[in-house]
Order: sequence, then structure tokens, then C-alpha cells
Amino acid sequence: MELELRHLRTVRAIADTGSLTKAAAALGLAQPALSAQLRRIEKALGGPLFDRDHTGARPTLLGELVLERARVVLPAVSELQEEAVRFANAWGTMERFRLGGTHGPLLGGLVDRLVAAHPAAPVSTYTSWSVGEIAAQLIDGRLDFALIGACGQSPPPAHDRLTWQVIGIDPVFVMLPDSHPLAGAEELSLSALADECWADVPGEGCFADCFVGACARAGFSPVSVYETDTASVVHLVQVGRAVGLCRATFPPTPGVVTRPITGSPLSWRHLLGWHPRSAAAAAAAGAVSGHTRAAYAAAAERSESYTRWLAAHPRFGAAM
Repeated sequence: MELELRHLRTVRAIADTGSLTKAAAALGLAQPALSAQLRRIEKALGGPLFDRDHTGARPTLLGELVLERARVVLPAVSELQEEAVRFANAWGTMERFRLGGTHGPLLGGLVDRLVAAHPAAPVSTYTSWSVGEIAAQLIDGRLDFALIGACGQSPPPAHDRLTWQVIGIDPVFVMLPDSHPLAGAEELSLSALADECWADVPGEGCFADCFVGACARAGFSPVSVYETDTASVVHLVQVGRAVGLCRATFPPTPGVVTRPITGSPLSWRHLLGWHPRSAAAAAAAGAVSGHTRAAYAAAAERSESYTRWLAAHPRFGAAM
């Protein structure tokens, strides 16, 4: 027999009342049934929990040990149940999910999970290259949650007014056509790509400056940088017109390989944000965060090269 919470409640009731008769009455059981249950509990735990005589029931040393644990476990479980009920009731105020994003890899995964978990709640999305615009919509109450990225340790927009939670930290990888002479390398230094043209997606923040600075430290200036949408970046890489910059979670794509950059000079933080004064969003934030973390984990697992790389670089990956 495996020990269950109801067994701990039985032991505590006997200890609190000091009598099997009184404990049976408190638990709504017949005394023979309670006695039989206590025997099964004692058998599972390896010895008698109470010394019993005509004066009542007193815990043995083993019984004191079990009661000490029960006094910790039972209130904790009750508190968990109460919090879960409050949280479930709070979902009644979250009648829909309005999500914003900056074309990152997690928005689709989050939508999929929210729709599956809450099929009656409409989910809408809004995307923009501008993290400032996304943040402004959170502040104005036009979005409930936002998924954005931030370069390195740079602060997210409106960090003094919004709550931002780090979901994961990725190095920036380089995309090469699978026919590139360096496509078979495990990792690449920036200096090895000094003569290449580059492609990436546009955005706000310091990423462009960080990239130019990393190239300067590697001893060169980029020949050219094409800022365009993701599909065009992939196309330019596939046809050999450029090498691309991408998040390490970039999904497997025909004709393209992704490789880490030696020393990880560029990194990207995936952030989930909401307005702390939005009662509905604040109540749902824990669950939405869990779905986002699951989407991040799934995105990372889809890249075999990134999975191998993470094993040796524990400072990256899912945030704790």
C-alpha cells in the first residue's frame, strides 16, 4: 500500500483526539474501520504509530516522526489547493488572450498551447518589428501579454512600468547555406566570415551596434548587412548571397545549417511581459509563463545542433 494524504489525516486525527473512538467520530468512520485502516498504515510504514490502552492512544517515536512530517505536508497541500481554486476562478476574468510579439519563434507555440488549454477563450495576435510599439500596447491595455527579445543585458522597453520575465537566453548563431565550405564546422569564428555579406531581420535596440562591435573585435567590418524579413533572410542564405544571423532556436530549414559563433559574442533574451495592474493578466501570468516555457523548450529541442551545444554551455537555455 502506498501512503496517501488521507492516511496522514487519519494519523493526525488520532493524535489530536488521543483516541481511536473520538478520531473515528471526527472522521465519520466506524471504529472497526478506522482500526483496520490504522493497521494497514502501520504495516506500510514499518511499525506501530500509537501505544494504545484503556486511557487512549499516544504516539510512538515512529508516530512522532510521521506526525512531524504530516504537520508540514498537510497544511502545504491545503494551501496549494486553496491557491489553485483561487487561480482557477481568476480565469473567469480572462475571457480572451491578446498576444503581441516581434516575429520571434515562440508566439506560434504559445498560441497553440493556449488554444489547447482554453478552447473557449479567443486568442488574437499582433506582431511588430518595434518592441516599443508592443510595450506601448501593453501599457494602453490593448494587449494582455507580449513576447519580445532583448539583446544581451539591455533592459526591455518600459521596464519601470511593465513586468518582464526572462523565458530563455540564447546565443546568436550564424546561418550558412549547406553548400558553404564551412558548413561542416562545429562552430565558427566571426573572423572566418569576414568577407561575407550578412543578413538579419530589423529591430530596435542595440543589436546592430553589438554586431558591428563584435565584428570590430574580430578584426573586420561587415561588407554589407541586408535587413529584411525572415523569409528573405533564409532565401539569401539558401542561394549563397549572404550568411545570416539567427537565434539558436531557429527551426531546421532545407538548404540551411546553423552554427554557433566561437565565444558567443552575441546573445538574445526571450521575454514575456504584462502590465502588473492588469488583474486578469497578473492572475493568468503563471500559466501563460508555463506555456511559454514549454514552447521555448520545444523550439530548442527541434534543433539538434543547439541541443548538443547547450549541454556544454549551461549558462544559456531556459531561465530558472
